Amino acid sequence: MKYDISKWEWTREPADYTISKEKIEIVTNPYSDLWQRTYYHFRNDNAPVLQMETDEKYFSFTVKTQFESKHRFDQCGIVMYLNSENWLKGSIEYENDRFQHLGSVVTNNGYSDWATTEIDANIKSMWYRFSRREDDYCIECSEDGSVFKQMRVCHMWQGDKTIRFGIYACSPEDSSFKATFTNMEITECKWLAHDGQKPDAE
Repeated sequence: MKYDISKWEWTREPADYTISKEKIEIVTNPYSDLWQRTYYHFRNDNAPVLQMETDEKYFSFTVKTQFESKHRFDQCGIVMYLNSENWLKGSIEYENDRFQHLGSVVTNNGYSDWATTEIDANIKSMWYRFSRREDDYCIECSEDGSVFKQMRVCHMWQGDKTIRFGIYACSPEDSSFKATFTNMEITECKWLAHDGQKPDAE
């Protein structure tokens, strides 16, 4: 499988964006987000996502993000959006002038979770790597594009067949900012098979 921008398609096309082979820029729409139910029953499913489709069971997708986020909840990163109630994303979500949340959301069967760690608000660039091993997934991040750190390993209940994956950017409140995506690459799976305990016999 090769990276080919001509194979990518929008789900909810944003009002302002540019696409080339080397770079994608998205200017976010205000009041756009991806979240389902958990914690305060809020639901929003209108963030633009740009993805390609594949039935390949083992691969990794890497992308560098640069962003001018400045308002609470502004965010951009990687995404696997299957439908409104089954998806995952990894991103940096702006909070205030002191810190941001680097984290991931996994939504299975209509309920989102959110795992985060606080990072400095001055960070305005991050690499992500999204990897698939059948119906299990790994999200990693890197500040330099060389050394990646694990953010999340998860199972997707509807992620065992054909999937769609790519990038997204959104502004859940009354805000708009530019997100830039570069260095996009699809490779063999960089998330290696587990070398510890063997699975239990069925």
